[in-house]
Amino acid sequence: MLRTAQQRKTLCSSCPVARVADLLGDSCSLLVLRDLLEKPRRFCDLQNSLSGISTRTLTNKLKRLEGEKLVQRKEFTKPPRVEYTLTQKGAALRDVVDAMRIYGKKYL
Repeated sequence: MLRTAQQRKTLCSSCPVARVADLLGDSCSLLVLRDLLEKPRRFCDLQNSLSGISTRTLTNKLKRLEGEKLVQRKEFTKPPRVEYTLTQKGAALRDVVDAMRIYGKKYL
């Protein structure tokens, strides 16, 4: 991950790979996407799947993914609950996540 905003701005302005790496460069974001590629999830489902992640960290990751329009937060009134789903832009990352899964199984 890039350390300063200036480093991020400089590198990410000219390189699409750097932009994606900056967005998804931490394992938590990728694992949230992995889970949401299967089906919509509630916050507690994501937290259980990502054992050891703090509530604050997961909240921040979800907010960032929402801000990038990869994840959508849906509120329901009956029964009251919140679910997270992938947007079309988020679902377009399926090939990236699948490629990582294949690479991990084959080489790691």
